[in-house]
Amino acid sequence: MPRIAKGAIPSPNIWNSPRVYELENRAVDPEGAADAAMRALRPWDDATVLDIGCGTGYHLPALSSRAARVVGVEPHGDLAALARRRCAGLANVTVHAATAQDLPLPDASVDVAVARWAYFFGPGCEPGLRELSRVVRRGGAAFVLDLDATRGSFGRWFSHTVPAYSPREVEAFWDRQGWQRRALDLRMAFTRRADLEAVLRIEFTPEVAEQAIAETPGLEIPYPNVLRWRHF
Repeated sequence: MPRIAKGAIPSPNIWNSPRVYELENRAVDPEGAADAAMRALRPWDDATVLDIGCGTGYHLPALSSRAARVVGVEPHGDLAALARRRCAGLANVTVHAATAQDLPLPDASVDVAVARWAYFFGPGCEPGLRELSRVVRRGGAAFVLDLDATRGSFGRWFSHTVPAYSPREVEAFWDRQGWQRRALDLRMAFTRRADLEAVLRIEFTPEVAEQAIAETPGLEIPYPNVLRWRHF
């Protein structure tokens, strides 16, 4: 059995299918639009960067190329071990097996915190937000990248898979928290059709996944996202 940090919220796609999720990470946002949007708001050159829900550490090497220090946090112990292995040659990267709501970091020790498709999905993530307020120092910023369920085929497929999800309630939640938002028109670009189909099958219920596959010709999928942020 994998080691799971206490209080972790399961992530069914990467927890159950890390190899397929690796294909998804490679496919998402080939232009780097999300990173560019975040850096325009708060650069992380020579900064301490926290990657919350870092999974197998896919984004840690790129972050470490600019940042002075990178800390990855991942509640799934086996995935955290893979992230450590991935970054074994990077002296400025540390990975902890821990949760967003119990970060193993000192107060005011982080310049930039990033969560990509992890934990901060709206109502219920208040403990993690309190931890962000504790660990991000004055002049820093936190970013949350999430699917926009109100737009495009991907949003429709997601809504059919998770019918209890309410975009209106999520938007109201972030408004109350005082976070800002920007729509991002990302895409997934694959080199093999089999990889595209495998990714759709870990993201949606079997019925919805087959519908999505039938509706998606070629090797690309539009992937509408929302970038949310707060300066501290």
